[in-house]
Amino acid sequence: MNSLYQRLNDLGGIAVAPSLLSADFSRLGEEIESVTRAGAGFLHIDVMDGHFVENISMGPIIIRAIASHAKLPLITHLMISDPLRYAEAFVECGSAVVSFHWEACADGHLGIVEKLHDLGCLAGLAINPDTPIEAIRHLLPSVDLLLCMTVFPGFGGQAFISDVLAKVREATRLRDEHGYGYVIEVDGGIKPANAAMVREAGGQILVAGTAVFKSPDYAEAIEAIRG
Repeated sequence: MNSLYQRLNDLGGIAVAPSLLSADFSRLGEEIESVTRAGAGFLHIDVMDGHFVENISMGPIIIRAIASHAKLPLITHLMISDPLRYAEAFVECGSAVVSFHWEACADGHLGIVEKLHDLGCLAGLAINPDTPIEAIRHLLPSVDLLLCMTVFPGFGGQAFISDVLAKVREATRLRDEHGYGYVIEVDGGIKPANAAMVREAGGQILVAGTAVFKSPDYAEAIEAIRG
């Protein structure tokens, strides 16, 4: 069984992964401890290179420091132009899952998945809101996590694109019909007001940044998103 499923089973089937991009970086260790106590299931880390997306965030050195402090599994979301080149560095720094973007590569996607598996890491595939499931269907039997973006990547705090939920439903249907082993993660603009729609569509790991870290009560926000 995909170990993400085991973790989700332990958490009741749905987990919230706070996005550390929205945390207070001046006290990152405290923020990690706070969301862990508040009921987070994973930590979501956004890596941006200023090329595939306009913004720049963090690299393996910071993630290694996070991993040494965190008690939760790290899902590292690579929004970078050459994921194969850097895959090993992000595995070695402590990521439990490394996700890369379909749109970042003209080809060679399966080779990246195989590289991550050879390194002993779970492989995630991320797709932008306008990328259809049909484009990645041949990869679905091989990936451990499918990350459906409900915003275009690059910046936190964007508005949720509800049309993506049809794609989440399709991914759920295909997985159930064919017995694929991936977990569905949804990321972008998720908050208590729309989280139920995401869960009903089949989202299992819900990424929330500002909805958690800008909330006065992290536990209340996480519980509301988990449902």
